Amino acid sequence: MRARIRKIGVWLEETHLEAGRPIDPPTRKAVASAVIENPFAGQFVEDLSDLMEIGAELGGLLGERAVAALGIAPSEAESYGKAAMVGENGELEHAAAILHPKMGAPLRAAVEKGAALVPSSKKRGGLGQDLDIPLGHKDAAYVRSHFDGVEIRFNDAPRPDEILVAIAVTDSGRPLPRVGGLEHDEAKGEDGLR
Repeated sequence: MRARIRKIGVWLEETHLEAGRPIDPPTRKAVASAVIENPFAGQFVEDLSDLMEIGAELGGLLGERAVAALGIAPSEAESYGKAAMVGENGELEHAAAILHPKMGAPLRAAVEKGAALVPSSKKRGGLGQDLDIPLGHKDAAYVRSHFDGVEIRFNDAPRPDEILVAIAVTDSGRPLPRVGGLEHDEAKGEDGLR
């Protein structure tokens, strides 16, 4: 089954000034999201493999669009995250089916490598509700400067029988990080932790 996409949105956020200090180059986050039909809204279905396949499709599509929005090579991506919000006739397991079993591999291909787990969140919501996407370093979970998040919203989604799916990619960590831990340049990306 392929995703029935009603709309796609792509956002780019740049931080040029933080705490009165210039950030040069600016830190940048891109989010690519899709509003899709939920084929299982309003019913209990044991086999969610169709949603898992949709997750694989969207992992590649949205991951590539987020990288393109940053205007970088895939290898230059530093952190990533994913999230889904089901409309009121959906269930949280529908979001989980999209996000977890198959979305990761095509997203990792879009950002080149991705040894670390992809941070994720799922929720139920309605029209215009914010969707928070957690962020973490793509290759080394212990890089604290990349613990972050970004939020998006559509004024007309998700409708009761829809799912809002989002992938975020960055080319940097937080501006002015000062909480210690492993530095981005020290990350080896061999075990997903360091």
